[in-house]
Amino acid sequence: MKSSPAGRSGAAAPAPDPASAAPGQTATTDPLGAAPALAGRRRSEMLYFALRNPKVILGLSVIVAFLLFGLLGPLFSEFGPRERNAGPLGAAPSSDFWLGTTWTGQDVFTQLAHGTRATFQVALMAAAISAFIGMTMGFVAGYRGGRLDEILMMITNIVLVLPVFVVVIVVTAYLGISNTATQALVIGLFNWTWVARAVRAQTLSLRARDFVDLARLSGVRTLSIIRREIAPNMASYLVMTFILLFAGAIVFAATLDFLNLGPRGGMSLGLMLQQANQQAAMSLGLWWWFVFPGAAITAITGSAYLTNVGLDEVFNPKLREM
Repeated sequence: MKSSPAGRSGAAAPAPDPASAAPGQTATTDPLGAAPALAGRRRSEMLYFALRNPKVILGLSVIVAFLLFGLLGPLFSEFGPRERNAGPLGAAPSSDFWLGTTWTGQDVFTQLAHGTRATFQVALMAAAISAFIGMTMGFVAGYRGGRLDEILMMITNIVLVLPVFVVVIVVTAYLGISNTATQALVIGLFNWTWVARAVRAQTLSLRARDFVDLARLSGVRTLSIIRREIAPNMASYLVMTFILLFAGAIVFAATLDFLNLGPRGGMSLGLMLQQANQQAAMSLGLWWWFVFPGAAITAITGSAYLTNVGLDEVFNPKLREM
């Protein structure tokens, strides 16, 4: 994914300037943040509009439902995800086998539950890795500027112009992926460039604000200013960025698994599609073998993008549906 979550929301809103205290009030000794009461009101306002936004509610409900299914689903199955002859060969969905069985008698429900869990694990870890690298590069480059900015952006641009998908395929084919953590690491290391550029642009805008200048003049260290002032003022932007990284990681991991370049000892949604395709499930009329994992991938990623659009409306007052 190489699109910015800012979308219609524009630049992040600046924090209130503590220097402009009301007459008769003493300016806060913390030159960086808004007053706790104001911060609390802003959080309550965001929560209020989020609970009223149908896109946010629907998107998060679907994601949480699949997450619970991945966590709890395996508890309702007495079979392993790769256990053959668990039921009749190629049986359609029934009361005994809710989602049917594969051509070798594997339970599709069990595979889907384990596959959903593995897919969430990879996506969350990969998104966290990409977010950490991209946001760190963006914050440092945008705030410090100068030669350091040029070096970090040069590295970002080099990685950006690489044919990422081809590079990842070569790396995974050569090194091999033995578990979900390794797959998440590979995806995360090549999916952060757009995050770095987007965060850098937002940081360049915020570093010129009065409250950042006041913090700098007060002797606050660079990392503290980024952590306590710039990052909180970009919180909504960073949340939407993580959601996009999560959705992109799901598609990336499913593609690698479909090409048989993912972990081979477990089960994932992409691997279910790969096995169904390899054993000609469509030609055999075993639609439930590939429809359910395909629908799960579509529902999770679609819900993530829907949530992102809803949050954009929540965080941007101009887009709120009153």
